[in-house]
Amino acid sequence: MPKSYADLLREARSTVHEADALEVDALRSRGEAVLVDVREASEWEQGHIPGAIHISKSYLEQDIEAAVPDRDRPVVLYCAGGVRSLFAAQTLRDMGYTDLTSMKSGFQGWKTKGLDWTIPPVLTAEQKQRYSRHLLIPEVGIQGQTRLLESKVLFIGAGGLGSPAMLYLAAAGVGTIGIVDFDVVDLSNLQRQIIHTNARIGEKKVESARITIQGLNPDVKVVAHEEMLVADNVDRLIAGYDVIVDGTDTFETRYLLNDAAVAAGIPVVHASVLRFEGQLTVFKPFDGPCYRCLYPTPPPPELAPGCSVAGVLGVVPGIMGLLQANEAIKLLLGIGDTLAGRLLLFDALDASFNELKLRRDPACPTCSDAAVEARAAGRPMAVAGVGDGTFTLGGPGLGVLGGAS
Repeated sequence: MPKSYADLLREARSTVHEADALEVDALRSRGEAVLVDVREASEWEQGHIPGAIHISKSYLEQDIEAAVPDRDRPVVLYCAGGVRSLFAAQTLRDMGYTDLTSMKSGFQGWKTKGLDWTIPPVLTAEQKQRYSRHLLIPEVGIQGQTRLLESKVLFIGAGGLGSPAMLYLAAAGVGTIGIVDFDVVDLSNLQRQIIHTNARIGEKKVESARITIQGLNPDVKVVAHEEMLVADNVDRLIAGYDVIVDGTDTFETRYLLNDAAVAAGIPVVHASVLRFEGQLTVFKPFDGPCYRCLYPTPPPPELAPGCSVAGVLGVVPGIMGLLQANEAIKLLLGIGDTLAGRLLLFDALDASFNELKLRRDPACPTCSDAAVEARAAGRPMAVAGVGDGTFTLGGPGLGVLGGAS
C-alpha cells in the first residue's frame, strides 16, 4: 500500500534513536561519536558544529564508507531541523551501520541551545573547481585546502629540485611561495630545471620562476629573494614560513640553513641528487635528527662532487623534487607520516627505493638538549668537528650527495 510522507516520517521516528542537542554535545565532548552533517553544501557554509564531517544526504551512500569505515562506531547525524537526518540514519542502517542517532531539531535546535558552532572557510567558485579533486579527499577537504592557501613555503634554490616542487605546490594552492636564488637561467639548466624556459635564458631565476608559477595559478603569491643565503640574512629570510624546501648545492649553505631552521622551529624538507641517485629526508626540529646529526662535518670535496662536476640524470631531481613537494604538503596539512627520522635513498638505474632509520645525535651542537640550553643562555656551542651522528660520513649504507641543482 502506498505510504505518505507522514507515514515515512512516523516509521523513521519509530526505528531511529533520537537525541537532543545537549545529549549530542556531551557525546561530542567525550569523543564518543562521529558527527555527520547531511545538509547541502550551501547550508554547511553558513555554519556547522565544530568537528562534524560534512556529507550531504545526496552523497551519503557514496562517501560514508571512506569517512566512517567502522560500521559499529557510534554515528550522530544532523540536518537543519531533524528530518533529513532521520531518513539518512535509515539509509546507513540498511548499509550495516549499527549505532545511529539523529539529532532532534537539527542545527537550528543546536544554535537555539546556545552551543558552539563555526562558519567554515569559503572558497570561491573558481577555487572550488580548481581544487575539486582535493576537496573530494577527506584528509584534505575544504579545511585542508584553506590551510594550504594560507600556508607559506620557502624554497632555497630555484633549480632542479626546486622546479618540480614549486610547480606542484603552486598547483596545490600553497598561498605563498618564497624563492631564494641569486643565479640566472643558463642553457645547461634546462635539461632538468623545468620551471624555466629557453626564452628566459639570462634572466634571474627568481623572476623566471615567478612568471611560470603565476601563469599556472594566480592564487599563489610569489615572494622573490634575489640574494645569496648567508649568515647575515638567513634568520630574516626564513622568518614567517611554515616549511622550507632545501634545494641547496653547497654544504656551507646546508649547515647554515639547518642551524637557523632548528632555532626557528621550522621543518626543512631536504633532498640531494648526483648522477643516478637521490636522497630525501625531513628535518623536523626535535622530531628526528637535524642535518648536523647526520653529517657532523662536511666531507672532502673529492668525496662529494657537485652536479656541475659529476653530472646528474635530468629526471632524478624531478623525482626527488616531487617527493619533496609531497613531504611539504603532509607537513602543512598534518597528515600521514613524514620522513622525519628516515632517509629515503633512490637509485634510478634499478628504480629502487631504500630506507634508513635515523636518530638524533645526543651530542649534536645544533639540536641536542645541551645546545638548546646553551642558545637560551646566550652561549652557542661550537660546531666544527662536534657530534657523533648515528651514521658517519662514508659509513655503511649512507653516502653523501653533494649536488642539488
